[in-house]
Amino acid sequence: IEQPTFPKITEMCVKMIRRVNDEEGIKKLVNETFQKLWFTPTPHHDKEAMTRKILNITDVVAACRDTGYDWFEQLLQNLLKSEEDASYKPVKKACTQLVDNLVEHILKYEESLSDSDSKGVNSGRLVACITTLFLFSKIRPQLMVKHAMTMQPYLTTKCSTQNDFMVICNVAKILELVVPLMEHPSETFLATIEEDLMKLIIKYGMTVVQHCVSCLGAVVNKVTQNYKFVWACFNRYYGALSKLKSQHQEDPNSTILTANKPALLRSLFTVGALCRHFDFDQEDFKGNSKVNIKDKVLELLMYFTKHSDEEVQTKAIIGLGFAFIQHPSLMFEQEVKTLYNSILSDKNCSVNLKIQVLKNLQTYLQEEDTRMQQADRDWKKVAKQEDLKEMGDISSGMSSSIMQLYLKQVLEAFFHTQSSVRHFALNVIALTLNQGLIHPVQCVPYLIAMGTDPEPSMRNKADQQLVEIDKKYAGFIHMKAVAGMKMSYQVQQAINTCPKDPVRGFRHDESSSALCSHLYSMIRGNRQHRRAFLISLLNLFDDTAKTEVNMLLYIADNLACFPYQTQEEPLFIMHHIDITLSVSGSNLLQSFKESMVKDKKKERKPSSEEETESDSNSGSGSESEEEASKPRRLRKRVDSDSDSDEENDINAVMKCLPEDPAPLIEFANVSQGILLLLMLKQHLKNLCGFSDSKIQKYSPSESAKVYDKAINRKTGVHFHPKQTLDFLRSDMANSKITEEVKRSIVKQYLDFKLLMEHLDPDEEEEDGEVSASTNARNKAITSLLGGGSPKNNAAETEDDESDGEDRGGGTSGVRRR
Repeated sequence: IEQPTFPKITEMCVKMIRRVNDEEGIKKLVNETFQKLWFTPTPHHDKEAMTRKILNITDVVAACRDTGYDWFEQLLQNLLKSEEDASYKPVKKACTQLVDNLVEHILKYEESLSDSDSKGVNSGRLVACITTLFLFSKIRPQLMVKHAMTMQPYLTTKCSTQNDFMVICNVAKILELVVPLMEHPSETFLATIEEDLMKLIIKYGMTVVQHCVSCLGAVVNKVTQNYKFVWACFNRYYGALSKLKSQHQEDPNSTILTANKPALLRSLFTVGALCRHFDFDQEDFKGNSKVNIKDKVLELLMYFTKHSDEEVQTKAIIGLGFAFIQHPSLMFEQEVKTLYNSILSDKNCSVNLKIQVLKNLQTYLQEEDTRMQQADRDWKKVAKQEDLKEMGDISSGMSSSIMQLYLKQVLEAFFHTQSSVRHFALNVIALTLNQGLIHPVQCVPYLIAMGTDPEPSMRNKADQQLVEIDKKYAGFIHMKAVAGMKMSYQVQQAINTCPKDPVRGFRHDESSSALCSHLYSMIRGNRQHRRAFLISLLNLFDDTAKTEVNMLLYIADNLACFPYQTQEEPLFIMHHIDITLSVSGSNLLQSFKESMVKDKKKERKPSSEEETESDSNSGSGSESEEEASKPRRLRKRVDSDSDSDEENDINAVMKCLPEDPAPLIEFANVSQGILLLLMLKQHLKNLCGFSDSKIQKYSPSESAKVYDKAINRKTGVHFHPKQTLDFLRSDMANSKITEEVKRSIVKQYLDFKLLMEHLDPDEEEEDGEVSASTNARNKAITSLLGGGSPKNNAAETEDDESDGEDRGGGTSGVRRR
């Protein structure tokens, strides 16, 4: 009995059983496996097989101590439900056998606990056995009714280790479920339980108090009606609180309060816990008194939420949370609304207080959910006699109203650096959505944002909520997709611990997947929704959208790393990038030209040599008319690209710069959007191996089947927009403009100018001219993106595909031919 079963078998069982809620095929397999392994009756004479089975189950329960036991409950419910209408019930029989044998083993373990050498092993096994009995009690409490008296003495366990406390808590939870089902239990047995529980409440800490008060609630409210016993306990702690409040009001700095702090903390918690399970405004408790107990308790607890000591504040808020479960209407009180909402929305407020308020809301919703499920079960039993549904509707109406009050602040708690705050906020929202208490559309952007959380468990939970919403309400996700992406950027900003580093839109791991890849995968199946979503994202790069540069980088990262499946997806993006470039690029150049001061010396007529200079024109503010009058062929000649010509152009524009650097900074800022689009197009081109001609031939109106081919992704192609990263890291928008920075911005302006002139190669011209135009465009892109010339020929060797990635700031590979 003392020996643990083989660790590998336990590990395999743990891995299998956790998939009990998987897709139907796997779920069926898990149910069948464990039915054969655990829930098939064992012959009475085969004690060895029974022992093996118990050791295996308790090993698995012990292994799941930190991750929770939902899987066990789900498995047991599935198996018992499957044989509800059957005449032969092997699972039920097996459960009875297991429970009886577990109790028998517990008694044997108790005998062996006197052996000090094996105490550690055995007390661990004892906890696992009692925990397993509690799990059975939770699903079928009737199985434990005959063993209740055997379990009661364990309430007097002397507590010295964590395991001892776990034994007491689990025994209290078992008795809470089982005692109300006993027929005519002896008064001595009930009185002993009440006394044992009261001793534990007075002596031990929060966890023990919580479970013992809960058990006492079940025993007194449902069986003994021994209200005087509970009333005396309540008055003991309520009186202590009243006295401490008076002393604090007289002298907030009194040493008496500091000396009595442990008593204050215990009183705050215990008064709240008692109010959760007993309604002290009933006549059974307070008799004929006209005092409103719940209001008095609220006033007392609210007083201590304003205490200077955070620990006292926290215990007072815990006490309030308990009281609100018994009296939810108290959450509508103005002072409670102010307290909760100010803690949730105040950025400087303590993390512990934020978490406690969120925990209070979570516990309230969980309790409401349990009540609703119980009401549903009761309703099914007596559905034909009376209409109990109204009771449930009233209760859910209250929950809905309460959540409407606090919803916005709970959602805003997502934007917090601490993952624990985000974790509890998400739990509250998930419970609210599962109970249908609010319209889900308002949560969609926040859930999209939480789907980018660094912690996988939170990402999965948020994504799961979105999947559920999408099943019930088609189109909601698409409707809020862009808002969700913007919000995800804000969440990433809040999480970002190093403000100097720009926020990026992909995971920094081997996958380099987009943070919003789950959102894209939900939308991509509907062509119309997908296109609308992509165009909305690309529109943010338009100069008129005034989107901040770091958000543009974040969106470009996502667009670069989305899980595209067909050629149509990246081709559609590149097609619209070209459209955005042609409009935004022209506007950008025009606004820069208008800001320049005219240079009188440069207004003379150009000589024939100047007419044929390689880089289009001098770049001065007065050259636009002369430039336009040049023959097209001359304007497109880019064979000569000497440094001196370029230098002349830069110098010419430098002379025309206004004294105020604002237009320069504006140009540098707005140009980042165009740079990112250029880089994104080059990246997608490299990633998918598209040629220029394929991109130019693409038409969005073409039949979907034409571009329905799967993408052949290249490996090792990363999106690294060096210039934008440098711009953000140097904080150019707020730093002083030096001559060197001015020159680099002017050079960028000239490169943009050249690019805009050669944006669309003219296919009607001779072959050589088209080639010259293409080369001009490539030269401009290369210069703008700070690297080797972009590749336009997809037919080049595989080695060249991502060759120039780092050298070219993420641009395409250098042509080796």
